[in-house]
Amino acid sequence: MRPQHLALMLLCQFIWGVNFVAAKIGLAHFEPLFFVALRFSLVALLLLPIVGLPRRKFLQLLPLSLTMGAMHFGLIFTGMRYLDAATSSIAVQLQVPFAAILAAVFFKETLGWRRLLGMGVAFAGVVLIAGEPRFSGGNLWPLLSVIGAALVWAIANVQVKALGEEFDAVTLNGYIAILAAPQLLLVSFLIEGNQWPAVAGVGLAGWGALLFQSVIVAIFSYWIWYNMMRRYPVNQVMPFTLLLPMVGVISGHLILDEAITWQMILGGLATVAGVAIVVIRRPAVVAPSTKTGI
Repeated sequence: MRPQHLALMLLCQFIWGVNFVAAKIGLAHFEPLFFVALRFSLVALLLLPIVGLPRRKFLQLLPLSLTMGAMHFGLIFTGMRYLDAATSSIAVQLQVPFAAILAAVFFKETLGWRRLLGMGVAFAGVVLIAGEPRFSGGNLWPLLSVIGAALVWAIANVQVKALGEEFDAVTLNGYIAILAAPQLLLVSFLIEGNQWPAVAGVGLAGWGALLFQSVIVAIFSYWIWYNMMRRYPVNQVMPFTLLLPMVGVISGHLILDEAITWQMILGGLATVAGVAIVVIRRPAVVAPSTKTGI
């Protein structure tokens, strides 16, 4: 890999890792579903002049916008409202083992003992974190919400592969945003009520988090990712995602003063090690046109 491309890949993982902190800052100013709705609305407005309105394969794009857009982001942001950025950045990595499982179910891919071992180690790492005292007394649901988001991402991956390669990644991202934004605005209104009056009171930190999510993450970082995916083999690019949890944990500690416990360290190392085994063995369902962060 060329030095400039290596630098871009490292920058991409840094952006994705810090994005968990940005999400926490944004969630301190917005209700979760409303925050996600604004994120997708802004992305849709920015990409609409480039990609236009979705017309081809609309009946396949609509359910994909529900899973990859509304459900995945709705679950992860709802969970992160009450869960620290560090734990979220670790737990969401279960999307890779989930993708491997679904690859075996839908595409008849043979997992092999190494991938099975990796999946077991990854899940054990999250279970270890879930055993922390802070998750006792019924406080486990935010973590389960993030894990549910990882599962939904894997399901969306199957939908993306079924969709074929008719759309490039930027177009697909734009279509998902255009279709998911009205869904999320409606769900937010039904569950969280009318949030628009509260917008006037949002500070610079909240708007900064929203712009970071919409422009830097959803457009710029994925532009880097998709371009590198086109230039290099998937198994050369995917291992970079293993840096994401480390950046998420460190940035959460440095910026948000989040505590780092021994269970989080051991659980995080186990999860990353397990995901590393799966990524290196590369399940076919991990497609270049899908995301890995939030």
